[in-house]
Amino acid sequence: MPHQVANVAIMRLPIRTERLVLRPLRAEDIAAHHRMFSDPDVVRYLYEDVLDLEAATAHLQSRLSVEVPAEGQWLNLAVECDGDLIGEVGARVVSQEHRQCEIGYGFAPEAGGQGFATEAASAIVTLCFDEFGAHRVVGRIDARHHKSARVLERLGMRREAHLRENEFIKGEWIDEMVYAITEGEPRPAIQG
Repeated sequence: MPHQVANVAIMRLPIRTERLVLRPLRAEDIAAHHRMFSDPDVVRYLYEDVLDLEAATAHLQSRLSVEVPAEGQWLNLAVECDGDLIGEVGARVVSQEHRQCEIGYGFAPEAGGQGFATEAASAIVTLCFDEFGAHRVVGRIDARHHKSARVLERLGMRREAHLRENEFIKGEWIDEMVYAITEGEPRPAIQG
C-alpha cells in the first residue's frame, strides 16, 4: 500500500532556488501582503476580494503556520527576491489516501513576466513530491487566467479538465481549468 501524503515530510525551510527564497510568512510581512491583496489585478482570479488592511492582517495571520499541512489545509510561503517579498506560494494536501496535493501562487504585478511564478511553483511541486510524498499534484485556475495556465504548462503539467461554470465567485459563474502531473512524469528543468 502506498504511503500517505505528509507522513514522510521533513520540511526543509527555507527553500532556495536560483533567484528566490521561499520561507515561512511572518507577521512583519503585512505591508507587502496588504499591497498584493489590495491590488484588484492580483485578486482578480482568486477567491479573495480586495482586502483592506484589517482584512489583510487577518488573512496573513491565517497563513502563518509552517506545520506540515493536514488534509484540506494549506502551507503558505513567502517568495523573496533580493530580500523583497514579491509573492506567495502554497501547497494543500487534497487527499492523504490518494497522495494528492494542490499548488497555488500569487505574485505582485511588478514581479510579472520574469519567470518568478514558474520558478517558485516548480519548487512547490518538488516539495509536494519529495517532502509530502505526493503521487499527484494539481493546479486549479480560473479558465480566464491565461498567464497562470502558461505557468502550469511550463511545469510540465497537462490540462485534464475544463469545468464549465462550476463555481460562483464574486457574483459570477466561472469556468475552472485543472492541470496535473504525477510523480513518474518528467518535469522540465526550471531556471531563473
